Amino acid sequence: MIRVAAVGDIHLGPDSAGALRPAFDTLGECADVLLLAGDLTRHGTAEEAQVVAGEVAGLDVPVVAVLGNHDYQSDQQAAVTAALEAVGVRVLEGEGTVLDINGVRVGVAGTKGFGGGFAGRSGGEFGEPEMKAFIQYSRRCADGLRTALDVLERKDCAVRIALTHYAPVPDTLVGEPLEIYPFLGSYLLAEAVDGAAADLAVHGHAHMGVEHGMTSGGVRVRNVAQPVIGQAFAVYHLGVRDSADDAGDGAPTPRPHATTAG
Repeated sequence: MIRVAAVGDIHLGPDSAGALRPAFDTLGECADVLLLAGDLTRHGTAEEAQVVAGEVAGLDVPVVAVLGNHDYQSDQQAAVTAALEAVGVRVLEGEGTVLDINGVRVGVAGTKGFGGGFAGRSGGEFGEPEMKAFIQYSRRCADGLRTALDVLERKDCAVRIALTHYAPVPDTLVGEPLEIYPFLGSYLLAEAVDGAAADLAVHGHAHMGVEHGMTSGGVRVRNVAQPVIGQAFAVYHLGVRDSADDAGDGAPTPRPHATTAG
């Protein structure tokens, strides 16, 4: 059983030092890894990133992160990344990382992602250069996620998790104004998750959304924006099943399953 702790949209600033550290210090008791789903800072400054770094430095579990739109606000995303990586956080953008958790190879692929909307009501690469650039950027993010997931499969990862900031499905956006759905995520991310047969997708960004969703391919999606989960982090259990465990449950291939703990 792999225990995945996750949170996004913590929006830390200079006055936030120590706010999450007491909860994070308990991670060794309840989780095997911490995923940070972007919007870790308020305005994307190096000063704010140092606060985030202080909250996660030296934890008992590995920490993997993607950045969010707030982390890009001040055009200091490189400094934000550097501050996190200096304390051992693996920051992903179109990349993956492999963790050895209790002898199980767990792969996390990450991208910030971007907007564009969802099937039937999405933007396209047509018209003005600005619109083309918008969707092309979203597609590049999704393509990077798909490639990273495929690489993790080739590295024999028994569990593969997709970590994004923007949402891959509209399910977890319920409660947000419909008018802003195109700016909260893109179906292209879900296509990457389904195409690579990931085992779990984790995102943030949608503060007024809901926690639970699913891709059309049956991959569980979890919105871990802190205003949604209402706590320092949520924990999900990924059970690694063999073929015998799957017998009779209708699953065509042996894949992990995710359930919410607590």
